[in-house]
Amino acid sequence: MKISHIKKEGNNWVCQSNEEHSVNVSKLVATFTSEFNCESLGKAIGQLHDLGKNSNAFQRYICGNSGYKKEYITASPTPHAYVGAIAAKSAYPSVYPIISHCIMGHHAGLYDQATLDEKMDEPLPEEIQIPLNGDLKMTFPNHLMKSDVHLLIRMLFSSLVDADYLDTEAFMDNEKAVLRNTSASLAELLPLLEAKLAVMKANAPATKVNQVREEVQKACLKASIQLPGFFSLTVPTGGGKTLSSLLWAMHHAVKHQKRRIIIAIPYTSIIVQTAAVLRQIFGDENVLEHHSNVDYDNLCQTDTGQKMKLISENWDAPIVVTTNVQLFESLFSNRPSKCRKLHNLSQSILILDEVQSLPLDYFTPILDSLRTLQRVFGVSVLFTTASQPLIKGNIRFGKKPNDILHGIEDIHEIIASPEALSKQLRRAQISFAPQPQSYDEIAEQIAAHPRALCIVNTRRDAKEIYSRLPQDGLIYHLSRMMCPAHIRHTIDEVKAQLNSDGSPVIRVIATQLIEAGVDIDFPVVFRQEAGLDSIIQAAGRCNREGKLPVGNTYIFKFPQRLPSGTLSFAASSMNQLDPSSDWFAPDTMNAYFMQLYSRIETFDKADIGRLLYTKDLCFQTAAKVFHLIKDEGIGVIVNYGNSLSLIEQLKDEGPSYGLMKRLGQYTVGLHERDFKALCRGGLIEEIISGIYLLSGREQYDTKVGIVLENHWLEEILIK
Repeated sequence: MKISHIKKEGNNWVCQSNEEHSVNVSKLVATFTSEFNCESLGKAIGQLHDLGKNSNAFQRYICGNSGYKKEYITASPTPHAYVGAIAAKSAYPSVYPIISHCIMGHHAGLYDQATLDEKMDEPLPEEIQIPLNGDLKMTFPNHLMKSDVHLLIRMLFSSLVDADYLDTEAFMDNEKAVLRNTSASLAELLPLLEAKLAVMKANAPATKVNQVREEVQKACLKASIQLPGFFSLTVPTGGGKTLSSLLWAMHHAVKHQKRRIIIAIPYTSIIVQTAAVLRQIFGDENVLEHHSNVDYDNLCQTDTGQKMKLISENWDAPIVVTTNVQLFESLFSNRPSKCRKLHNLSQSILILDEVQSLPLDYFTPILDSLRTLQRVFGVSVLFTTASQPLIKGNIRFGKKPNDILHGIEDIHEIIASPEALSKQLRRAQISFAPQPQSYDEIAEQIAAHPRALCIVNTRRDAKEIYSRLPQDGLIYHLSRMMCPAHIRHTIDEVKAQLNSDGSPVIRVIATQLIEAGVDIDFPVVFRQEAGLDSIIQAAGRCNREGKLPVGNTYIFKFPQRLPSGTLSFAASSMNQLDPSSDWFAPDTMNAYFMQLYSRIETFDKADIGRLLYTKDLCFQTAAKVFHLIKDEGIGVIVNYGNSLSLIEQLKDEGPSYGLMKRLGQYTVGLHERDFKALCRGGLIEEIISGIYLLSGREQYDTKVGIVLENHWLEEILIK
């Protein structure tokens, strides 16, 4: 018997044969890939993936490494994935390199084509016998295009990786395997949502806003019976789009046998808020919250917490709430751990919230991936926002005649008249300052209002205005000079104060991190010049609950020029619009995006098309260059909360995944020159290689975060 896995139970050794493991994995992969008409391909991949474990070298290694046969304890690790990849090419030549990519990468990750070809020339162990399967007919999804192939390979790869992990886990640790299979179906969860909405309707006062929310829900119900495809829900802030979009998604899923709902959101602050609402409705065990700030180790004190940690690996939950970064970087990753979840996107519903926040630098590969998910893998996609970007049809951009952004051809808008809805839900007016203003002038205008929110573009601007405000009442600062735990605590405090009968004076100075999705309501909002989509989002924090006849949103600018890039493009695009425009109208938003796109040189800055849309697929290279969030500088752990006790744990135990995630809650990304300035002052300590601590309390203010002694340093990171 050739051994695939081995464990000790008491005094006895228990082995899983490689034949048994391969059969189990083959069945699982075939089940997963049947969702996109690739069952025969999946079966073959599963059969051959661990053929290399039959080699004498691998058998010596596993017996020695496990302690099963001590005479082999010095046996070296031996790679085995290449054996199955070579055998796959021999047995199924017509599907090379698709099948070989999946097998070769199932431990190390998907390779670039040149690297794969090089590894395919390695000699096979003499004792390995290649199965003589013949080149059986393999089924594929219909109408595959060049831009689809890399995602097809990733889906097959994902299916193999997940099946391999699941069968290994079932043998090595069956208690974990049992925890996974306890979720409800969407059909079982739908009555819970309907009951919640019925209670909300019964208790809601008969206001104009609540009437509009009910109309939005009815439109979503009506649209849910449409055939799977692309949908948009263009609803102004306060229109109840979160629960309305979920109502559409659940009815659409039950109608068309979709397996799960995945909600992708740009900001973790919105995710935490959304996931909390959904858990109240559906129960903790049915809602996976997956983003960088979730500490699964702390959650693992309960069975539900352990289950959440497990299903975060493969998204096998009925409802998943995650970030755009987690979703799209997984779609372009080459790593097994990142790609493992991808096959569970098939036959699902994807809700993209605040779709206007998708980065334009990667717009083409993102839209291409969405088209592939919908057309090839049966995903229904819903775009939700108060400021819908141009994504429909072919759109001109740049200056060259052939600069065409290929958008989504057919998008079904759920709201029959977004223009009329915009007017119905209008609770604020927008006005623009005619001349640039100084920090002092803006601070003076803010101070004239007992309750006001001011949103600016840079960390430096936020601190400058904050420092000029009179310290009467409650004054809050929010920027990425504060660590995530500090930001979250401050937002929670702001919300609590706004909802209480406490201080009549509450003023908040923030960067864009508070702009979209954070459920706060101010009678007056100030917004530094930006794109129309950002301005509309800021206005959504103004008179949000309609307590006033109308709220006021003031747009101002500073004398200094904006940093070059998308932000300056956005501001100059605004300057080209008619000053008398209805700023909330969808037509004005379209005109704004046409102006913005005309200033964009490329929607594929990383050249993903060249890397992935040819026969020479470059999975490794594409994964290295596809990053939705730009480098935020050098991470420094600050003295906040219990960060110093975690640092002591780090010194004692060394780094671990869970510990580093917890420390991430107390980390601030610093510009290199600010980092060097603090280092020169002897204020930063390197705990272990690449992990830095700013331990002094005097350098971390409980109001504004990191304090830079060198005031001449200009922070230009846009947040």
